Amino acid sequence: MKRLLVIVIALAGAAAQAADIEAGKAKVATVCAACHGANGVSVSDTVPNLAAQRAVYLEAQLKGLKDGTRKNPIMNAIAAQLNADDITNVAAWFASQPGAAAGSKSAFLPNAAKTGVSFPEGYQGSFVRYHTINFPATRQVRHYFANKLAVDAAKAGKALPDGSVLFAEVHAAKLDADKKPVMGGDGFYVADKLLFYTAMARDAGWGRDIPEMLRNSDWNYAVFTTDKQHRAGANQAECLACHKPLDTTSYTFTLKQLAEAKQP
Repeated sequence: MKRLLVIVIALAGAAAQAADIEAGKAKVATVCAACHGANGVSVSDTVPNLAAQRAVYLEAQLKGLKDGTRKNPIMNAIAAQLNADDITNVAAWFASQPGAAAGSKSAFLPNAAKTGVSFPEGYQGSFVRYHTINFPATRQVRHYFANKLAVDAAKAGKALPDGSVLFAEVHAAKLDADKKPVMGGDGFYVADKLLFYTAMARDAGWGRDIPEMLRNSDWNYAVFTTDKQHRAGANQAECLACHKPLDTTSYTFTLKQLAEAKQP
């Protein structure tokens, strides 16, 4: 048993020596910092602090996220940007940092929290409703809208330009006596109660202050309450990370449906 312990300690020491902490610091600054902070202090309460976490644990989690054995759509996309050396170095950097004090927030938080997106007043009359999606896990249905500029670009096979706005109404589905969503004749849940709105829009320079590892060109994101106000505490980091891999489709999950939209 003692011999096994000695071997484990030796292997751990060798791994630590093999890690390039400065390279890890540089990679964190370009891939991880916008959410987890350059020193492992995260941008929000929904993102874990990584400062002073064990390197072996971090490596295992990152490897699982990279190969898909651990499921998290945002982190799967981020970890895919890391090679084996990156993972070792990033884990070593975070492990070398002092633990975060209670209530600490990353310095990146202001840039992740602010957004240039405003509520598109009158969208019902001026936007095209182009898509609907059921969300069984949350018993929601979302209706998607886009302004004419975005629709015209998508139909022409062009990248969505500055001034494009994509917008969604998020509704709770109507439930039957068994608490199951009621399906309409069109195959989509029947909307019951409006819960909130989401939006993505772009304009010149909107991505300037967003770290490269999260930047979606000049796209910004927003969540609005039912009274059309920005939802308190929301930040763009999760939206940016989720859309980051979609650079070939204007960072948009629904570009195909947008191109097929029927204009009134």
